[in-house]
Amino acid sequence: MSEKISEAELVVMEALWEQAPLTASDVADRVAAARDWSVQTVKTLLSRLMAKDAIVADQDGRRFLYRPHITRDDYVAGESGRLVNRLFGGRISPLVARLAEQDQLTAEDIAALEDILKGLKS
Repeated sequence: MSEKISEAELVVMEALWEQAPLTASDVADRVAAARDWSVQTVKTLLSRLMAKDAIVADQDGRRFLYRPHITRDDYVAGESGRLVNRLFGGRISPLVARLAEQDQLTAEDIAALEDILKGLKS
């Protein structure tokens, strides 16, 4: 998937990653608490996601059942890589340094990073 998923489309993707397959009405019900979207708005977002090859639909009688075509992990990996490439020239250490400078790393974050780095050395 090369096209970027918008914030609105990501809301729909999160619903489908949580449970799939879902109908457009099911998706609308799931996102109703966070958004005041009509079923038609959800159908538009589903169409956009299908065009981006992020989801697929299977016909079930007169309705369509939608499911993700990409995993959440694959999406997060792609977006993370694009962020690091775009803002930090492909290097992760400036990102971590920036987060540390802004006091955005908790003690738990630092411990987790240390564990990850120790695991890479093994």
